[in-house]
Amino acid sequence: MVEARWNGAVIARSDDTVVVEGNHYFPVDSVDAAFLKPSDKTTICPWKGTAHYHSLHVGGAENTDAAWFYPEPKSAAEEIRGRIAFWRGVTVG
Repeated sequence: MVEARWNGAVIARSDDTVVVEGNHYFPVDSVDAAFLKPSDKTTICPWKGTAHYHSLHVGGAENTDAAWFYPEPKSAAEEIRGRIAFWRGVTVG
């Protein structure tokens, strides 16, 4: 079982993650949506497509743009469709 934790809370938990470039992508239904707040940030990866972000809100603290996902990944990254990854201090393991 892989967990994503930040600020004392389990943000996501799954035994079905996909690892791409060292990042665990969790199925969206394994993520506690109560901690996610949509962000306007986007970035472009040449082979995965356009990433969209969420900020995490846990225990009164905010971790800006700490989660990302590809709503329409390119065909080379189809395996991460419907999945979310984390960074910026989120512990995954």
